[in-house]
Amino acid sequence: MGNSSSNVAILGALASNLAVAATKFIAAYFTRSSAMVSEGIHSLVDAANTLLILIGSKRSTKQPTAKHPFGYGKEIYFWTLVVSISLFAIGGGMAIYEGIEHMLHPEPLQDAFWNYIVLGFSLVFTGISWVLAFKEFSKTKGDKSLLKAITDSKDPGVFAILFEDTADLLGLVIAFIGVYLGHKLNNPYIDGASSVLIGLILAFTSFMLAYESKGLLIGESADPLMIENIRQIALQEPSVEMVKTPVTMHMGPQDIILALGVSFKKELNAETVAEAIDRIEVSIRSSYPEVKKIYIEAKSLTYFMSGNESLKL
Repeated sequence: MGNSSSNVAILGALASNLAVAATKFIAAYFTRSSAMVSEGIHSLVDAANTLLILIGSKRSTKQPTAKHPFGYGKEIYFWTLVVSISLFAIGGGMAIYEGIEHMLHPEPLQDAFWNYIVLGFSLVFTGISWVLAFKEFSKTKGDKSLLKAITDSKDPGVFAILFEDTADLLGLVIAFIGVYLGHKLNNPYIDGASSVLIGLILAFTSFMLAYESKGLLIGESADPLMIENIRQIALQEPSVEMVKTPVTMHMGPQDIILALGVSFKKELNAETVAEAIDRIEVSIRSSYPEVKKIYIEAKSLTYFMSGNESLKL
C-alpha cells in the first residue's frame, strides 16, 4: 500500500494523534483551559488528516484503467490538498474562535497541574512521531537543505506529516506557556491569546501544505539531476547522435512519465533503431525504476537541427 517509507511516518502520526487528542480533551474537561481545547481539536484534526493521507496513499496505487491510462498516482496529491484545507478551516479556524471566545468570556484555570502532565506526554508522543517522519524524510533528503528538500519532495505522505508534527510541537510549547503564565499571573486572557496563536500557526502550516500540494497536483518535473542522467544514458547508446532535454512529470511520488526526443545516425535502418530504443528504455528503467512510462520519438539529425522540438506522444 503506497510508499512504505511514507506509511511508516503516516501510521506513527495517526497513533500519536489519536492518543494525544484523547488525553488533551480529558484534561480540558477538568481544567477548562481554552488552549488545551484548541490543542485537543488540533490533534483530532491531525488524526483525521493523517487518515485522509493514508487513504490517498492507498488509492494512488490503483492500476491504470481505460479512463485513467496514467494511473491514480495523483490521488495522494489531491488528498493532501484536502488535508491542507481542513487544517485551515477546522483546525486553525476553531482554535482562533475558541481563543477569542475565551477572551470574551474568560474563566479561571482549574487544576493546571493536569495540563502540564498532558502537555508533557503529548510532547513525548508528538516528538516520537516527528522523529519517525524526519528519519523517513532524511532518507531522500541527501545533501539538500531542509527547506530545499521539502520544496523538491514529491512525496506528501512524508512532508505533510512533518509539517503537521512541527506545528504540533510549536503548538504544545505555546499551550504550555499560555497555561503557565495564565495560572501564574491569574490571567485567563493569556490562555485565550495562546489559543489564537496556535490557530495562526495551523493556518500558516495549511497554507504551506496547500502551496506544495498545488505544484504537485498541477504537475512537477523530475529532479534536474535525474533528467540530465537520463539524457546521458541515451547518449551512451552508440547509434545516437543527439538527445534533446528529456520532458518528465511526476504522476505520483514513485511514478514518472518520460518523453525523450532522440536523433539517430542516418545510416541506420528501422529495425536497428527499434533495437536501440529498446536498449535505451531498459537502461533508463534499470537506473530509475520509478520511470513507469517512456515515450521516445526518433528523428533524423536534419529534422532535429531544424528547430522543431515538439514531441508527438
